[in-house]
Parts: sequence; structure tokens; C-alpha cells
Amino acid sequence: MEIPEFKNRHDERIDASYHDGGSEGRLVIFGHGVTAHMDRPLSLAMAKGLEAAGWSVLRISFTGNGESGGRFEDSTVSKECEDLKSVIDQLPAGIRVAYCGHSMGGAVGVKSAIADPRIEVLVSLAGMVRTKLFCDTEFGDVRPDEGNMWDENGCPLSSTYVKDMHAIGDLLAEAGQVRQPWLLVHGTEDDVVLPADSRDAHASAPGPKRLVEIEGAGHVFDEQSYGTVIAAIDEWLGEHFA
Repeated sequence: MEIPEFKNRHDERIDASYHDGGSEGRLVIFGHGVTAHMDRPLSLAMAKGLEAAGWSVLRISFTGNGESGGRFEDSTVSKECEDLKSVIDQLPAGIRVAYCGHSMGGAVGVKSAIADPRIEVLVSLAGMVRTKLFCDTEFGDVRPDEGNMWDENGCPLSSTYVKDMHAIGDLLAEAGQVRQPWLLVHGTEDDVVLPADSRDAHASAPGPKRLVEIEGAGHVFDEQSYGTVIAAIDEWLGEHFA
């Protein structure tokens, strides 16, 4: 598949990398979490594992992250939903889409799925649901527009980000509107986005759904759990995206 140079409505470049798994006409888009980008170990492991299983995958870096255009300070769930829509808009005609998002990328998936029926299958990996709680718990002691997220240079906590997370509050009502087949995968030892987010979203979802909890795995999973995550996604896609 020929991949275009993706841009959002602000004319900012969205960096992307394509893995040709041979699933002609079907594409899994992978979106990362906050402070991450498409070349982080989890994104790479998922893309390569799904490619080996026969699924074509497009890794993207949301604007403001990685090698994409834009400013990190402007990176919010709402803007990343716009980025994802722009990517889908610019795909070759006739491409069917599944979306897999990690952490904040999972929140992007929920909001995008209920707004865009072109997303046929949804996968959330440690998907964030309670956005305000996450923001206040992780960054409540950081002054917006002055400090950084988790003391990471290049990842300033902006008031734009905080306002968006607070405005969303949580996505439980939105979870109740997801009609697409939805796989939720969460590690039991995740202390960044608590497993309760996936459990409660799963309970709210009205469509086909499955919750997979991986014993002992943390927020970004690890090499020991990657295989289990990939197998769960492969099985779900095989059931609902064939």
C-alpha cells in the first residue's frame, strides 16, 4: 500500500511508518500514549508482532510528538482525535481500518470510534478512561506552563493539556456508545492507568467486547507480556476484522 505524507488540518506533518503484513485492504493503526511516540518499544513490538501474524500496521506519532510537526504543548486527547481523523481521511480509498491505542491513545480511540464509523474494530491497551483523575494524580504537583510531565525534558505540562483532560473528565458515557467490537487489554500491576479503567469501560460497552487482564504486567507491558498482548489482538482481529 502506498502511504501518503499525512498532515492534520493545521498543516502539521504526522510521522508514520507502515508494516506490510499482507492483510490487503485492511489496516491496523497504532497510536501511542502521552510523552511517547511511534518508535517506543511497545509500538514497535506490537507492529512487528502483528505484521508477523499477517496484519498490516501503520504506526503514527501524534503531532507534537516524535518526528511529527506541531508543539508538544498542544498535544491533547482532542487534538489527537483530529490527527487520527486526518490520517484516516488521507488513506487510499477502500482501506478498512482498525485502531489500537495505548494509554492516552486509548482515550483517543474511544472518542474517535463513536464519532467515526470508519473505525471498524477498537483495541485499547491500558486505555485511559478517567482523564481528569489521571492528570490530577500524575501531574497535580506540577504547575502548568512551568513544569514538565514526569520531569521529562521536552514534555512540558501545558494548561492546554490540563484543561482538555479536565473538560473530558472521564469516558464512561462514551464507552457506553462504542458499538464496534472492542478488545481491552490491561496489566494487573499498572499503577499509571489503573485496571479499573478497562474494567469499567468493558462493563459499560454495549457491543461485542472482551477484557484481557495480564497478570503482573505494568503500564507499558514488557517483553514477557508482549506475546500475550499480540496474541489477544490477533485473535480479536481474526474474529472481527477478517
